[in-house]
Amino acid sequence: MTIKDIARQAGVSVATVSRVLNNQTGFSEATKDRVLRVIENSGYTRNDLARSLSGKRTQSIGLLLPSLTSYFVSELLSGVETRAHAADLSVIICDTDQDGARTLKYLRMLREKRVDGVIFVSEWLTDEYKKAFDLLQTRVVLVSTYSPLYSFPYIKIDDYRASYDAVAYLIQRGHRQIAMIGGSEDDPIAGKPRLDGYRAALKHHNLPIREEYVAHGDFDFRSGMRAMDTLWDRAPQLTAVFAASDEMAVGALNSAHRHGKRVPDDLSIVGFDDTQLAEMVPPGLTAVRQPVRELGRRAVEYLIGSSEDVAGIILPHSITERASVRTLT
Repeated sequence: MTIKDIARQAGVSVATVSRVLNNQTGFSEATKDRVLRVIENSGYTRNDLARSLSGKRTQSIGLLLPSLTSYFVSELLSGVETRAHAADLSVIICDTDQDGARTLKYLRMLREKRVDGVIFVSEWLTDEYKKAFDLLQTRVVLVSTYSPLYSFPYIKIDDYRASYDAVAYLIQRGHRQIAMIGGSEDDPIAGKPRLDGYRAALKHHNLPIREEYVAHGDFDFRSGMRAMDTLWDRAPQLTAVFAASDEMAVGALNSAHRHGKRVPDDLSIVGFDDTQLAEMVPPGLTAVRQPVRELGRRAVEYLIGSSEDVAGIILPHSITERASVRTLT
């Protein structure tokens, strides 16, 4: 809906709508009430419409994150902040905690603040979110997620292929008893694609797919530790594990030490993300590298219009080799 639509439905001129929005004079209280009622019924706020009249930019963008504690988010935020600072943009950080009501509340707040763009990270795009994005009347870009239903641009890696390559890497180094610590199979963003990649690599190399070799976590350290404890009980003959995040991989490393296992002599571990955490732990963690800071930088560049306006960008991944994988003879 446009300013002209508001004016037509209220039975007034565009100029009158503008005066109402800007708290000027020249109209009756009845006219004001009628205009505001139409605006309210349309789903817009006064700020939304005032912005469309003025055409002014606020030099701010919103960043919706599912968590503020993970190493992945920390590095992504670094990429966003560095590029935003170079463009004289302020970043409004919103910790959604993957809570739908909380996310919608933040989106309403960003609409009222008239941000110049929104970066939406690692969450599934629901119908409610899509409607809220439409009301923003600004650019939106998805990072480390995508929507098969709605045509929002996205920037991510190929999670399925990255997972496949990690498992193939272990197989090439002689491992046959390979477990996985993954996210939930109900998670279409990173959980299911990474689990599917793991199974595809085993199948392609004629290795059996054993469900007892799969444990699930929440991408954080403690869930990785618990999942590895479960795997020791189910399959003590394991020689390798692939974890769908660096933090879960470090949790597996901790579990190995507590069970008297040496890494990589008794157990090889591959993580996912290649964050700073992978370099910090002993031994250094071999990990799938996704260019996390680049994801953030490219998202800001899309919002400010300095990159191609494309449907989606798949950035390349690689494997960073450190000391957590042993080659079996």
